[in-house]
This record gives sequence, C-alpha cells and structure tokens, in this order.
Amino acid sequence: MGSIYQFYFDTSKILEHYNYTKDKLENDGSPSLPTTTVAIIALCCFIILENLLVLISVWRNKKFHSAMFIFIGNLAFSDLLAGSAFIANVVLSGPATFRLTPVQWFVREGTAFATLAASVFSLLAIAIERHVAITKMKVYSSDKNCRMVFLIGACWVISAAIGGLPILGWNCMADLDKCSTVLPLYSKQYILFVVLIFTIILFSIVILYVRIYRIVRSSHAEMAGSQTVSLLRTVTFVLGAFIICWLPAFIILLVDASCARKSCPILYKAKYFFAFATLNSAINPLIYTLRSKDMRKEFLRVLCCWGMMGQGKPSERCMIPLRSSSSLDRCTQKQDLPTAPFMKEHSTFV
Repeated sequence: MGSIYQFYFDTSKILEHYNYTKDKLENDGSPSLPTTTVAIIALCCFIILENLLVLISVWRNKKFHSAMFIFIGNLAFSDLLAGSAFIANVVLSGPATFRLTPVQWFVREGTAFATLAASVFSLLAIAIERHVAITKMKVYSSDKNCRMVFLIGACWVISAAIGGLPILGWNCMADLDKCSTVLPLYSKQYILFVVLIFTIILFSIVILYVRIYRIVRSSHAEMAGSQTVSLLRTVTFVLGAFIICWLPAFIILLVDASCARKSCPILYKAKYFFAFATLNSAINPLIYTLRSKDMRKEFLRVLCCWGMMGQGKPSERCMIPLRSSSSLDRCTQKQDLPTAPFMKEHSTFV
C-alpha cells in the first residue's frame, strides 16, 4: 500500500520525472508570455461556444436528426470536450504542475488523450456510416439506431480506455529511462502505441473514402448524384483539417518516442504544436457552416434567439426544437415559407 501511495499520490514524483527528462523546468507547461496563455484560453472558449452551437442546432432542427448529423454532433461534442480539456491543461500547467499528484497529472493528460481519441474515432464512425449508406444505396434503415448507438458507444468506450491506460499501469513511474520528454510520466511505448493506432485509423478512413468516391462515380451509383459528392467533400475537408492540424503534433510525439533523453531540444517546444492542433476543434464548425446552407440558417437562428434572450426578450419559438431550417426565421422579420419534404439526409450540403 505504501508503494502505491508513493507512486500515485506523492507530489515529489512529478518533480523527479520532470528533472530527469527536461533541462529547463521554468519553461515547461504554460506559454512564457501571459498574453499567450490568455489567447489560448480565449481560443478554447471560442471552441466550446461554437461547438455548443453545433450541438444546439442539431438538437433543435428535426432535419438534422439523421445519422450523418448525429455523427457530426458527436464529433462536435468531442471537440467541445477537447477545448475544455485544453483549458484545464493550460491552467494546471507551469508551476501548478508540481503541486499535482501523479493521479491528478494522469487525469489532466488522459482527458486530453481521450478527447483526441474521440475525435479520431468520430471521424472513423462518419466514414463507416457513409460507406454503409452508399453501398446500400439508401440512408439508414430499421437498424440505424442500433448501428449509431454501437458506433458512438464504441467511440467513447475505446477513447476512455486509451486515455486511461497510463493511470491503470502503462506508465514509466517505475522506470525513468522509459519516460517521455514531452509527457514525463508517460512511457515512450505508450505514446508510440497511441500514434500508431491513430495513424492506422486515419489510413483506414482515407481508404474508406477512396472506396466511396469510386462507388459514387461508378455507373451503379448514378442515383447518388452531386448531393452525395458534395457531402463527401465536406467530410473530406473535415478529415483534411484534422490531418493538417494534428500532423505536426504526431511528428513531435514520434520524435519523442525515438529521441534519447535531453537530446532533442525541439521537444521542449511541444506545447506550441499541441496548441496548433487545438485549432482543429475550431475549424470543424466553420466547415459545417461554409458547406451547409441549412446549417448556416440554423446557426443564425440560434444566435438570433440568444441575442433576443440576452436583451430580455425571450421568444417561445427560441425554446422549442424546429422541424425544418429551410423556412425563414421570424426573428429576421420574414414570413415562414413551406418547404419540400426532406428526402435525403445529405441534401443540405452544397
């Protein structure tokens, strides 16, 4: 029992690991300039708000209660949690790091890893859903609920497991020579494992999208039309944004796993690469807005309602879910117009 306490609840263990793996403790953790820290926290608050806007829009509009948008909502939820986790990481970094117990440190970093894993698995779930829908030439049928629940549930269970592996024992607490430089309580083998898993998943997503494009462009998929191609472009943009934002961080982690102790100074700047990666959580809602007419209208509708409530003029229409966003909003002072039935779950993308 005493050894367990020493490993997981002794605050001196944090300082011991940081002293062993790093040269300049005063430069670790939060950015050197307070203004940079404030800017990162402001960015994370923006990420939380815009992804919350996506979730509210999906919930309010019945048109968005299809498989594709539910998976997009799941990705938005993981992005929202990523923004929250990064705020906690920044606040608890720097001098605050050395007041943490190893358990608290593992929770701080494990939460960030879990939200990253959730984003990757959400992208995989979207790719699987698209592949199933295209190969069957129809949107989800009677088994859609089971499939969605399974994919989303598996996404979060596996993500929590990946983020929790170090606190369950896969760490370097008992062997300093195996410790990471970027994350001094994590084993290099664990970091290599995580990057390898994410890389395999991303390659799998790319392969699925290549197959989908081939099916759509074949003579057997003429019914899919330009609407399907447009949707595929949208989710491909989301995947591309993820790779662009996270690739530098993945490279840093690979360098970390292969570098000898204190031999790669670039690793001491890893926090900036992770800050750049966080931009991905802010980019995704912008992609939805630029690519979907109905999503744009719904965003404006929700913002309009928030503005009315902020002025003390709540509207009953703001408080109830909507069946369609194709009609014009009353808060724009225009009359609602009837719309054609929503025949395809992807027809809102342009």
